Amino acid sequence: MRSLQRFGPRLAVSAVTVVLSTPGLAAADETAGGKDTTYYISLGDSLASGYQPDVDKDTDVAYTDQLYAQLKQRTPGLKHIRLGCTAETTESLISGGKCDYPNAKSQLDAALQAMAQHQGKVAYVTLSVGANDILLNCVSPAGTLDGACLNSQSQTMAKNLAQITGALRKAGANNTQFVGSTYHNPFLAAWLQGAAGQQAAKESAPLIKAANTGITQVYKSTGFKVADVAGAFSSDDFTTQVNVPGAGEVPANVAKICQLTWACTKKDPHPNAEGHKVIAGAFAAVLAENDAPGTGESPAPSESPRPGAGEPPSPSASATPGSGADAGGNDPTTNGDLAATGASSSAPVLAGAGLTVVAVGTAAVYFARRRRTGEQS
Repeated sequence: MRSLQRFGPRLAVSAVTVVLSTPGLAAADETAGGKDTTYYISLGDSLASGYQPDVDKDTDVAYTDQLYAQLKQRTPGLKHIRLGCTAETTESLISGGKCDYPNAKSQLDAALQAMAQHQGKVAYVTLSVGANDILLNCVSPAGTLDGACLNSQSQTMAKNLAQITGALRKAGANNTQFVGSTYHNPFLAAWLQGAAGQQAAKESAPLIKAANTGITQVYKSTGFKVADVAGAFSSDDFTTQVNVPGAGEVPANVAKICQLTWACTKKDPHPNAEGHKVIAGAFAAVLAENDAPGTGESPAPSESPRPGAGEPPSPSASATPGSGADAGGNDPTTNGDLAATGASSSAPVLAGAGLTVVAVGTAAVYFARRRRTGEQS
């Protein structure tokens, strides 16, 4: 099987205008829907906007769309304000620059404005962001990783995520439910490349787990619930064996990655339609803990751990960046589809500094794509 050396969708260069409702239209909607009109606000990057590599664009199979369909069944007056932005990072979500939002400087600003405009009527807020942060900042044109940058960027990402979630939580009402997600591990697809790939897949697992622990701590420290996407993808199950056509017996986590993402077919880590359905289910499972909007609240922000605690560990002194891989075969390009995060045809770069990339945001693979979004009813 071919290597995963082009293992992340490329950065879109053009800005996108995200269409939000005007105050007048929103008022009309609320008048028509009366007191039963409530809102679901979704934020994030290409995971939230449903990018699919087979059509090379964002689609409505996104977990946010599928979750909205489920939520609307129990909340008929619910409307979806869909803010997911292409190429979004934690920094750009705060400061703007990836997408244009009418009368708002950034995705976060647009969300806060929507929450103020619909004060007391926002029932749900979901968030998935952070995976783009590392590769956009710490990978050179030659494909080398800057260890100091990796350490610095991981800390910055945690602080940004805490700022984002804290601001959203503060803007919400008592009955607003906030949920953020952990990440699945697309590097498990390397298992299909033979012994070297299997070792790389095994080495990636504890780092993804550490990253998800850190992400979870940040979310909980600011009062967010956490959708266990990693668990839904059986990310740590190397024990159970599953037969995959064309590959034979493989661990359950590898089988899930092949089943739920494009990683084993198109070397693209984005979830497919079925994968987005599983992610939507992980969010729905958390929200189902309350029978209906307003019957329970998101947990109060915790004092410990503090935002930024539990960050993925930096590369150990004994780890050699690029060890176990052919660095000379790593030639990242932005040829219109994928940015390289792998190595030669024999094994992906998953050792040393490469593993740190995996740890801090699931390989930073969710380069978001162009998408026109807006409020849905």
